Amino acid sequence: MTTTEVTPPLDEATFLAQVEPLRRELLAHCYRMVGSVHDAEDLVQETYLRAWRAFHGFENRSSLRTWMYRIATNTCLTALEGRTRRPLPTGLGQPPADPTAELRESRETPWLEPAPDSLLWSSPSPDPASVVVDRDSVRLAFVAALQHLTAQQRAVLLLRDVLKWRAAEVAGALEISVAAVNSTLQRARAHVAQVAEQPTLDEADPRTRELLDSYVQAFEEYDVARIVTLLTADAVWEMPPFVEWYRGAEDIGRLIATRCPARGAGDMRAIRSSANGQPVVAIYMREPDGVHRAFQLQHLVGSPDGVSHVTVWFGVALFRAFGLPVELPVG
Repeated sequence: MTTTEVTPPLDEATFLAQVEPLRRELLAHCYRMVGSVHDAEDLVQETYLRAWRAFHGFENRSSLRTWMYRIATNTCLTALEGRTRRPLPTGLGQPPADPTAELRESRETPWLEPAPDSLLWSSPSPDPASVVVDRDSVRLAFVAALQHLTAQQRAVLLLRDVLKWRAAEVAGALEISVAAVNSTLQRARAHVAQVAEQPTLDEADPRTRELLDSYVQAFEEYDVARIVTLLTADAVWEMPPFVEWYRGAEDIGRLIATRCPARGAGDMRAIRSSANGQPVVAIYMREPDGVHRAFQLQHLVGSPDGVSHVTVWFGVALFRAFGLPVELPVG
């Protein structure tokens, strides 16, 4: 009498044990596709749900990782149907604004959001040997450039150039021809190539740490003149949901002096964080009751010689996404 080996039924715990290690890189992939960390988290959950439902049919014809990316990509493509892109103010095609002119707010625009490093990596400064998500692939300028592509162009570019899939693999995942993959990739690369490389702030560099310490201190002291000296001469400042953007340290200084609700030292307090592989300064503004509450998140790009680009976001929801308190203790 012979016995046959019976494969035990797949349970959810076994499934999650196999796919859970992929969560951070799938989150990064979905974030690149849609430009919103909140939407990306929802899409990763939908990816896992679709994968669980289909897992009984997974026949190991490709790696589990490849199979999960295929599901995640198509989940994103479905979600992007009929949606508009997520720009930053600098991507709207308008010239720099007058810092003394009125601000124009556009709440209906789905703006590009930052991705907290704590969601992409196990810690703000992970061990390089353990990094799965490449920092260049989530830098803000690159993700902003992706938003100007069609959904299919984004998918092809990410699968080919970030994940290094072969053209035939991409064609199979997206159910298009290899020729279509190659032509789509060519158009996508041509657009992304127009994005200028930006210097980066390496917090391991003592000069960078000194710059960031000085920058935080200047805001907490509301020392606009000092803030200006810490910016590069041609620095850029943008702050969705306001459609204007500004170029030049002097103009940025005038904007802060004119529009910032702070009136003196102590009105602002700051906490350091990071997003998209670069430093973030969370600013808290003192309100009439004396409590400092969440005001804005500043994403900084530059070099130890100065901050060259600041993107500012407002909103309590983003503070929570970064794991930051929405108000600070008095004192």
